[in-house]
Amino acid sequence: MEGAKIPYKMLSQDAFSTWMGIEIIVSEIGRVKIGMTIRKEMLNSMNYAHGGISYTLADTAFGFTSNTHGKYAVSIETSINHIEALNEGDYIVAECVIEKVNNKLGFNIVEVKRGDELVALFKGVVYRTQKDWEE
Repeated sequence: MEGAKIPYKMLSQDAFSTWMGIEIIVSEIGRVKIGMTIRKEMLNSMNYAHGGISYTLADTAFGFTSNTHGKYAVSIETSINHIEALNEGDYIVAECVIEKVNNKLGFNIVEVKRGDELVALFKGVVYRTQKDWEE
């Protein structure tokens, strides 16, 4: 399967990301950019977006990008730094670029932004299996 099409297939099979309202903005081999709007039911007790919201968006961008090389790739380690609080109605974008990839591992960085403002920074490591994505 062509690598740039894989994130669209993944999203079509991902009920949680669909519920989140995630949309694909750019899909290329080694780079994916996705976005979503924060809704009321995503807020925590302090009336800010729950940290899991930006984490989920970043993790989804990470997963989509990691699979664009045509092999199933699964997360083995991730972390995130939350830099700014997010509010209901904010539209946030996560862009993931593969920093390094070899036969077994991929190393990715994801920036989450509100407009031009960096609101979270995510890094992840994937294990690349030998299983191919199929149409």
